[in-house]
Amino acid sequence: MIVDLPERTTGSRVRRTVDALCWLAVAPGAVWAALRLAGVDRGPLVQALAFTPYVAAWSALPLVLALALRRRWPAVLAAVTAVALVGVVAPRALDSPQPRVTGPTVRLLTANLLAGAADPAVLVDLVRRHHVDVLVVQEFTPGALADLDRLGLDQLLPHRQLNPLVGTPGSGLYARFPVSEPGVRQHRGAWGFTQAYATVAVPGAPPVRVESAHPAAPYAVDQVDFWRADLAAQPPATPDGPLRILAGDFNATLDHSPLRALLRTGYVDAADATGQGLVGTWGPYDGDPIPPVTIDHVLVDRRIAAQEVEVLHLPGTDHRPVLATLRLPAP
Repeated sequence: MIVDLPERTTGSRVRRTVDALCWLAVAPGAVWAALRLAGVDRGPLVQALAFTPYVAAWSALPLVLALALRRRWPAVLAAVTAVALVGVVAPRALDSPQPRVTGPTVRLLTANLLAGAADPAVLVDLVRRHHVDVLVVQEFTPGALADLDRLGLDQLLPHRQLNPLVGTPGSGLYARFPVSEPGVRQHRGAWGFTQAYATVAVPGAPPVRVESAHPAAPYAVDQVDFWRADLAAQPPATPDGPLRILAGDFNATLDHSPLRALLRTGYVDAADATGQGLVGTWGPYDGDPIPPVTIDHVLVDRRIAAQEVEVLHLPGTDHRPVLATLRLPAP
């Protein structure tokens, strides 16, 4: 009788190694999905979760590997992971039903000017070419104000509520239509970002409160509490009251629970509603090798129909402007 123990031992060792490698390939995505679904965005996880769409796109690979290697339980976990991640991300690329409204159409543009470094001529050209009715800006400086007026923005959008400041805290709102009840919200975060707001009187529609949103950026762990507090301080929607639009640099994606909580008050993300929710608005536009993420948003009252969203290009800033075409309800 011949007993081939070395071959059996080697085969068993290979199987264990393949099993371990398979689990190692599947586990990271499963952990990521669990954190995303549980809304565990704390500390360094805040930055990481912004890249959830990329993890969702990658999630099919571990499943293919597990199936190819005929590893049942890793394949089951990989399938659940892929379904979970794709399930929360894919709807952003699909249109969703909009309210049937008969009021006027408004074109709103939001742009982060990177401490006033964005090209003012291009911004004014965007306003002119796209027939923008309302413009909200962040990181708005006195220099940017002077340049924009010199280039004719004061003629295109004569009504305004502006808070230009040196550096990054400044904010502004320009409108084609008269504004009332203007003001400035001051955040308590380390950067002290401000948010200009006003009620815009669009002919043929109820008054709309528009605000230029700019909560703190979670660029480091010690800034996460400021980020969370600033998002919590955003004005909630008022489904039974006046119409509201929040537009700007939220420093958050739809994979961050504080932004989702704000949406649950009665807002709709216009890009998400029009199938443009996966188009990046911040990332490599100033040269940094960072995959684009979607942190600039136009949040509208659920009674407002989001008809179209386009992400544009503005030299001189690390953000891309977001243009939303919105239809308001009739009075």
